[in-house]
Amino acid sequence: MNPLIENNNSPFQTPYFSRIKNEHYQPAIETLISQAKIEIENINKLSETPNFKNTVETLEFSGKQLDRASSIFFNLNSAETNEEMQAIAREVSPLLTEFSNDILLNEELFKKVKFVYENEDRTKLTAEQNTLLDKTYKGFVRNGALLNDDQKQKLRNIDVELSKLSLQFGDHVLAETNKYALVIDNENDLKGLPGYAIEQAAQDAIDKGHEGKWVITLDYPSYVPFMTYAANRALRKELSIAFSSKAFKGDELDNQETVKAIVKLRNERAKLLGYKTHADFVLEERMAESPKKVLDFLDEIQKHGIEAAKNDVKEVEAFAKKLDGIDKLERWDFGYYSEKLKMEKYSIDDEMLKPYFKLENVVDGVFQTAQKLYGLTFKKNDEIEVYHPDVTAYEVKNEKGEHMAIFYADFFPRPGKRAGAWMTLFAGQYKDEEGDHRPLVSNVCNFTKPGKSKPSLLTFDEVTTLFHEFGHALHGMLSNVQYESLSGPSVYWDFVELPSQILENWCYEKECLDLFAKHYETGETIPESLVEKIKESANFLEGYQTMRQLGFGKLDMAWHGQDNSSITSVSDFERDILKNTEVLAPIDGTNMSCSFSHIFQGGYSAGYYSYKWAEVLDADAFEYFKENGIFNKEIANKFKDNILSKGGSEHPMTLYKRFRGQEPDVKALLRRAGLLE
Repeated sequence: MNPLIENNNSPFQTPYFSRIKNEHYQPAIETLISQAKIEIENINKLSETPNFKNTVETLEFSGKQLDRASSIFFNLNSAETNEEMQAIAREVSPLLTEFSNDILLNEELFKKVKFVYENEDRTKLTAEQNTLLDKTYKGFVRNGALLNDDQKQKLRNIDVELSKLSLQFGDHVLAETNKYALVIDNENDLKGLPGYAIEQAAQDAIDKGHEGKWVITLDYPSYVPFMTYAANRALRKELSIAFSSKAFKGDELDNQETVKAIVKLRNERAKLLGYKTHADFVLEERMAESPKKVLDFLDEIQKHGIEAAKNDVKEVEAFAKKLDGIDKLERWDFGYYSEKLKMEKYSIDDEMLKPYFKLENVVDGVFQTAQKLYGLTFKKNDEIEVYHPDVTAYEVKNEKGEHMAIFYADFFPRPGKRAGAWMTLFAGQYKDEEGDHRPLVSNVCNFTKPGKSKPSLLTFDEVTTLFHEFGHALHGMLSNVQYESLSGPSVYWDFVELPSQILENWCYEKECLDLFAKHYETGETIPESLVEKIKESANFLEGYQTMRQLGFGKLDMAWHGQDNSSITSVSDFERDILKNTEVLAPIDGTNMSCSFSHIFQGGYSAGYYSYKWAEVLDADAFEYFKENGIFNKEIANKFKDNILSKGGSEHPMTLYKRFRGQEPDVKALLRRAGLLE
């Protein structure tokens, strides 16, 4: 039997990972596509008049098993992949795209949906049902239901090709990351590195067959400490260029043509559907609504941030010259000297803070935060199967003792895991005649593994990352809607970062830090003086960081907000776009676009601005908490009931105003960032 198809009798319907082999994926997905097609055909065969229940709701509940099998496969292809799985992904992605198009371009089915859309008595539907009806109808229209047969076929071809190109882009970036290793055999070249980074480098050397030496990789836990602390300028330069030239070397892993092809096809697709550009198409279903509104928003923040950014660079430049006689500050110098400047100004660095952030304690801290705010408890459950020994499964209950979710925590890097940190779902929440199906939620990160002498100790940035991803997890865990396509983080893209980014704010509050920030050797709670330094240094180089983020957002909008089919040079295009936001000189042979996975592999195309957009939301929302107490149950319940539990069941601005009593104020962000004069 195929474990992806057979009935699952595991606790909480969790996957039996140990039974799933690579050879199961493609046959399962092909079989389940066939089954889902029959479910769709049954809707078409219905003789009674189409209505919300027999058409829209039935369509919503079709293909559940296929969704589940696909989620398992693609989640593991990100967290625990290998060449065989990547090859399977290249086979099944087009099949799934084709199936999706089979539904969305099914004329008979669309006629029924259109009839319901035009004739259903909306007053008899709930707010969520109205949202589902609108979303279903628009889903068809935005995917070509109103096109003629030739246009539909063209759309199908574009979608299949885009699916392949996106996978290819990601495979290239991962392969580039994995193949690079800076092998160090002279201990002097490690000067400046903190003990934890040296220990990690020694372990990476063992893992890569260089025992007795040290290896620095392009994985963040290895790359970032080296760029921040290593005194050897030449090696920082080498590493920086290696990182910034991923998939930009003109070899078999080069992504330049892939980028151009993706951009061209996305634009063609948008025009085929009647939109001016891909960005116009995407933003129709966002809070921001239009490219102009996004660019105006980014320009407004740039107006407050550009001078601050220039001053930040001047300050670091002057410091580097004073300290080491550096005449020209290069990109590979900025992290190193800014860290030393931060230490001089605030007497704080990662090495000072890390002993207070033992991973297990931070995890416990974020659990306690969730308990204080939302009444959730987390209990490790070893009976639940996991997909790798590093993964831990927890059962999540509410204050009434009711089961809410299963939470998988996967925190350490490995060769089969892509870089970065993310939240995902193996199964989303929904309700049917069998009851409330609770979600299977996962957080995947890449933190330093425990060493021989020390446990896994996090930098403060990693602490905020853990809280961030857990905020997404809470969005999944607390979902309380009828339909899975509207549950948890299934919201407008520029709303999805609010639950994650707001939770980062608690990391700066002594009341929260006291729950978990305890010295791993002495048990001492983090001193008030260090917390004050964390707060004081929070806006250090905020201008520079703001402009960096705005640059990424503008690059994304430039790729997707105009017709770029005539572009010949990815490098020249990028340089031209970034020249107004960059405050450090560009480096020949490097390129951001070719490894910009968020927009060319992930779902952030024409959406990278949403990180900044969500910062406005989270700054404004957290001001509300601060005014009333960071663990105020009344405000927490309002946030849970109007934001976290509602998913995408209503328009995000409606939900936000219901929570906050007003629209978000951009000045809240500028105030927090210290950019408001």
